[in-house]
Parts: sequence; C-alpha cells; structure tokens
Amino acid sequence: MVDIISNNIVSPLGFSTLQNYTAAKEGVSAVKPFDGYCAAYIDNQLLNNAFSDICAQNPDNYTKVEKAAILSLKSALNNCDVDFCHPKTAFFFSTTKGNVELLDSGDFNNRNIHLWQTAQKISKFFGNENTPIVVSNACISGLSAMISAARALKSKRIDTAVVTGVDMLSKFIVSGFSCLKALSQNPCRPFDIERTGLNLGEAAATVVMRRTENDSKYPKYVSGAIHNDAYHISSPSKNAEGSYRSLCDATKGFIPSQFAFINAHGTSTMYNDEMESVAISRAGLQDVPVNSLKPIFGHTLGAAGLLESILSIGALQDGAVLPVMNFNEYGVSRKINIQSSLGSTDKQYAIKLISGFGGCNAAAVFKKGE
Repeated sequence: MVDIISNNIVSPLGFSTLQNYTAAKEGVSAVKPFDGYCAAYIDNQLLNNAFSDICAQNPDNYTKVEKAAILSLKSALNNCDVDFCHPKTAFFFSTTKGNVELLDSGDFNNRNIHLWQTAQKISKFFGNENTPIVVSNACISGLSAMISAARALKSKRIDTAVVTGVDMLSKFIVSGFSCLKALSQNPCRPFDIERTGLNLGEAAATVVMRRTENDSKYPKYVSGAIHNDAYHISSPSKNAEGSYRSLCDATKGFIPSQFAFINAHGTSTMYNDEMESVAISRAGLQDVPVNSLKPIFGHTLGAAGLLESILSIGALQDGAVLPVMNFNEYGVSRKINIQSSLGSTDKQYAIKLISGFGGCNAAAVFKKGE
C-alpha cells in the first residue's frame, strides 16, 4: 500500500492546503481578467516575502518557479517525519516548462534552464545530494509523477517519495496557448455549452508518499494508469481511447457505485471536455459525479495533477463533492453526471482523470484515510 502522509499547495489562493481547500469549497476563484484573457497569478511580493522567511541568504538567486516549489516542498516536509536526504527517499519533480522564461535573455548556457538543473537546485536547497527524477509529460506531468513514484515504492526500490509539481506563467506559455486559440477572455466553464476556452494558472504542489505493509490512518494512492493514444500533437482523440484505457486500468476491480466523484481535467476547451465525456461514458462511469477545479485555479500545467489530487483527497476526507463552477447547460455529447453544486458523500474512493498534448492520458484512484 502507498500512504499519502503529507501535502501542500502554493497558489494564488494561499500557501497551505487548508487555505486552498477552504477557498475551493467556498467557491472562491483566483481567476482574474488580464489583457485579453483570464488567468490566476501568484502575487510576486507575497511569494517573495514567504520565501525570504525560509531563505535569508541570497533569495534573489532563485526564480519564481524555484521559490514556489521550495516553499511547497518545505511546508509538506514540515508536516511529516520524513528524512528528505535519506538514500531511500526519492525526489520526483514535475513541470511542463520550468524556467523557460530565462530563454528570453538569450543566455542558452544559463544553468537554470534545463529541467534537471532546476530539480537539482531545488533538491540541493535542502542538502539532498540524491539524483532527482524529472517527469515532464505535458499536462499529465503531476499525476504521472505520482504514478511513477507509487510504482517505485511498490517495487521496494525506495521507501519514501517526495513529489513536487510546479509551473509559472510566462510570455512563452501564454502566447503558445493563445496561438492555439485556446484561451478564454472570460472565466472558464467546463463541460458547458457556452465554454470558450481555458484559463491558465500558477501553482506549486507537493505530496509525500510512503510504502506501508499495514493499514494506517492516512489517505492512500490505490492505483493508477497512463496511456498515450498518440492521436494528435495537440487535439485529443475523438473516441477518447487513451483516457478510456487509463480509466479502465485504474478502476479495475471496482464498481462505479464505489466512487464519490471523478475529478476531471475539465479544461473548458471544446475538444477536451467532449473527449472526457466520451471516456467516462465508455468506461461505464457516467453516473459518477464529475467535477473540475479549473474555474478556481486555472490550468496549472505541471502542477495540475498534484494540486487537483490533493484537493480531491481533501474533499474525500471532508465528505464533500466539490462542484464545477460556472456550469449551466450541457455542452458535451455524452450525458455524464456533472456536479454543479456542492455535494456530500460517505464513499471512500475518488478518481483523478487528466489528459495532455501529444495524446497522453492518466487516471488514478485514491482512498479516504481514517
């Protein structure tokens, strides 16, 4: 079994999991209008102040990506008894773009540009000399890192895994999604007939996972699966093959009535939401409540799978089913069970579903702790 013994979220809504979960439950959104698009940005001054509290010497030597990741990692470690520097503790780092904005300077030899260098810098902040494991697989990076960590734990190659995901917005990222005509000028509306695109967001999130031979009080990672249908470089498969297979593999041995909800990717783009409705329906999970957290946090890229898994676990612990904000009318072909208002549950399991560019898809099942 794999326990999730600690976690943290750093986002525009707060620098702790409790702050973020409370905001999500109360329907508070970090998404705000900017020049032609809506997004959720972390306040630079607040982040710098919080980082200065844990890094008194040379805090300016760290980028926004690194500051947020270190702050999240430290907060998660403070809440558990894990030795981050132990040889049997592995650090998994997930991101889609890392410090990509440093390329604007034209300094291609900058030692912070490569993802492995960023991961190493974050790890060494804590005195950890172990080689980090970098997972960069488009928007499923965060959940992919969790699944990879769980596999390493179950194989007994390591005893503990610390998984941190982070992405901050840059001109490169915003312009890229803009070129795809995927950004909305309004707050996003997952699965709604009036949806016009996604909102981007910034976040860092961390989970600490530990293999255990006995039952425990902690929430659990139960199972996970990753499938790539290689349908298109940016468009999802019309028959949702990869997402469907991920769902089927992750939920093997379960029946639909065991699940409290499915936390979908729910980007609010025309094709992603349609594809997920097909996958959920094909997998026989059309009656399970479906939600999305994108209207609250925006699409946080390499942090999304972690942030949304943490909040889904928090909802399970709270006996709650978080809703899809801004949803009014079905805009997908399959009649899945969209959760449009805050609900309650006494069920013990939830599903996290996510997809990304290049046809990558992932799903995981989590169990409530005692």
